[in-house]
Amino acid sequence: MKTLVKTFAAATLIAVSTFTMAAGKPEVSNPKKAAVNLSTADLAIDHYVAVMTEGQSAGVEQLFTTDFSQKVQASEDKTNSRSEVISFLKKQKGEQLNCKTSTTIVQESADYMIAKVTMKFEGFTKTDLVTLVNDGGNWKISQSINSYK
Repeated sequence: MKTLVKTFAAATLIAVSTFTMAAGKPEVSNPKKAAVNLSTADLAIDHYVAVMTEGQSAGVEQLFTTDFSQKVQASEDKTNSRSEVISFLKKQKGEQLNCKTSTTIVQESADYMIAKVTMKFEGFTKTDLVTLVNDGGNWKISQSINSYK
């Protein structure tokens, strides 16, 4: 009888620990397509900064609107499409930039936000003026204008 109780107790502990471990690690079939919480403008701009400066690639596709464009103002102006930017960012996965970053909200409303992201590198500063829009409850980047000093 004692053996039966011990066996039942052990089986229960194993089952409980297995369910606990399974609940702690949600299964993601494709980690590159993992969903990122973009329910607020602040979360979206924080994720944008992480993608641009820390090489994070999770949720990069959902961060940008379908008509996203990036304008780079330098000696020769250039415009990059959504697919070009996403492709570049995926190649930069894990690359952390050596810069100090600050974010300032320029303008904000219920459906859009304009933020200024400043990245100070040794020898130059990159300023990124970012427009975010509320797209069906998720905040996304619709435009980015980069300039260098």
